[in-house]
Amino acid sequence: MLNKQLNKSLRSLFALLVLVMGLGFSTTTLAADEQSSKQQAAKDNPAELWRAVKGGETGRTTAQGIEPGVLINVGGNEGRIIRDDYITPAVALALVGVFGAFLVFYFVNGPAKLTKGFSGKMVERWSKADILLHWIMAIACLILMLTGLMIILGKFAIQPYVSASIWAGVIAFSKFVHDWTGPVFIVSWLVCIVKWMPLQTIKMYDLKWFLVVGGYINFGPFKGKHPDSGFANAGEKMWFWTLVFFGLFISVSGMMLVLPGLDLPREASMLALLVHGVSAAILIAFTIVHIWMATALSEGGMESMVSGYCDENWAIQHHNLWYDEIKANGTLKYQE
Repeated sequence: MLNKQLNKSLRSLFALLVLVMGLGFSTTTLAADEQSSKQQAAKDNPAELWRAVKGGETGRTTAQGIEPGVLINVGGNEGRIIRDDYITPAVALALVGVFGAFLVFYFVNGPAKLTKGFSGKMVERWSKADILLHWIMAIACLILMLTGLMIILGKFAIQPYVSASIWAGVIAFSKFVHDWTGPVFIVSWLVCIVKWMPLQTIKMYDLKWFLVVGGYINFGPFKGKHPDSGFANAGEKMWFWTLVFFGLFISVSGMMLVLPGLDLPREASMLALLVHGVSAAILIAFTIVHIWMATALSEGGMESMVSGYCDENWAIQHHNLWYDEIKANGTLKYQE
């Protein structure tokens, strides 16, 4: 009796396995038939084939490496549209819009004059190492900006007006210089962060600096308002932390785009390109502001990054808390 029940159970189990295998085989066969039907339909109808390729459908190719079966990457194509429709105009706006806004502001407001004029006594502010480091990073940053603008905007502003051979030389040279200047910027950027970060901590009095626009307004209720400031004012701190974060984004994305050993999926490469473009637009805008503030809008401001010394009245007016500190602790040093 027990053997009969066991045999019956085994027959039932065997029948169940056969059924499952049969269903699996049928499903596989149907899927294969469906795929074969699609391929045959594509062969018979080129429009259907092109529609499938544009939709990102994979197939078999002789290509090697990552994603060999993808002829058109949908994500990469969408990223290209985002770059062309949004990021490129944003870069152009950062260049023309911010520069134009500050130019208008300068003609309306004028520079921030020293209330008591120049004292003639120069106070040490930066070391020679600081000056060298600043200018290495600044020159590298400007070269990257100019070559990057040529790469992203040159096809609109220059390519239509020159021959194909000239444009090929210009764009090849721009990319070569851009790629090899990148490491110089990254190294100097890292050293600047480590060296200057202790001077860039946010303080409560920095809020007032923004409320009175740093004392740069020469009319209305803000005229003559000189807010408290340490070694770095609130605007300089905002520039520094923008450089920290977006410098990181632009450095990492740039390495992803140029390092030959990386075999990235198309989506990752396109994401890196988009991050690179957005970061570039933000850094270009802030760099223009930084240059305007340090040169045209601040009387005597550029001198400290040329000689390392600033006028004593400039230090008192724009960085009073720092001046009081070095005077109190005996580190105040005049130029001999």
